[in-house]
Amino acid sequence: MKIAGTVRNRLLSAALFAAVAAIVPGHAHAASKEIIELQTQVQQLLDMVQRLQSTFDSRLGVLQNLAQQTSDQAKVTSAAVADLQQKLNSQNEGVGAKVDTVSGQVQSLNDSVDELKSRVAKLNKAVEDMQTQMQNVQAQPQPGAMPGGAPNGQQVAPGGIPTGPGITAPLSGPQAMTSQIPPLQDTYQSALRDFNAGRYELAAGEFQDVLHYYPLDDLAGSAQFYIGEIAYQQKKYDDAIGAYNAVLEGFSGNPKAPAAQLHKGLALLALGKKDAGVRELRLLIQRHPRTPEAASARTKLNGLGIRLVASK
Repeated sequence: MKIAGTVRNRLLSAALFAAVAAIVPGHAHAASKEIIELQTQVQQLLDMVQRLQSTFDSRLGVLQNLAQQTSDQAKVTSAAVADLQQKLNSQNEGVGAKVDTVSGQVQSLNDSVDELKSRVAKLNKAVEDMQTQMQNVQAQPQPGAMPGGAPNGQQVAPGGIPTGPGITAPLSGPQAMTSQIPPLQDTYQSALRDFNAGRYELAAGEFQDVLHYYPLDDLAGSAQFYIGEIAYQQKKYDDAIGAYNAVLEGFSGNPKAPAAQLHKGLALLALGKKDAGVRELRLLIQRHPRTPEAASARTKLNGLGIRLVASK
């Protein structure tokens, strides 16, 4: 376009020069044939420039139209690629969510099997304890008289121990064992008070008593959880994880199970085992999605920059 404009300007200058030359008084041949021919040629050149300009504008418009079409096609292609990428990401996330769901279900089945095994083992131990107590009762000495009889009209209790007014026979067998077992509620509440007061060693011993004497009671699972909490507070994360595992495997239905799994995940993270810790937090969200512990797990995972995908 700049070249055509330059040619046109030069031709206009030549025409103007010819016109000025034609009217100069010193030139008598202003209307001569040469001037007319020159003017004709100038006009022809101007026509050619106009046609060239028209052709150039037409082709420029075609090029602009092609450029616009190419740009539109590029935008459409870019949008299609972005949409395809989004679909691929969604499919990958869906597959990941399904894998996590299946993994959580398999883990739940394994936990259920482990819990059944633990309960069977506890029942077997309880049966063995009862058999041992029965054997101890059967092995008690039969009632008999003391040599020479009991003095002063006293009677003889089983085992040859005299009884009577003012004399109390000592307890033996199952009665003596029962009298040594601490009460459940008092022991648990005392342990809980000591835990809240920071007397961890004392609280740990009391929680151990609950586990030892009442292994099948619901409070045994809570006592096991607080043993893990004591280790967690003391930064003994390996011991804490072992205690939390005991809760999850032996007392999965206990109300403290979600907190045990949350704190197990946090303990693993504190040990630098990020993958294992994240896995525990994900399992917690899958098993107990509406609990406060699950909300805490989501917050922790978000803080780690881990995106959660809702399973369908």
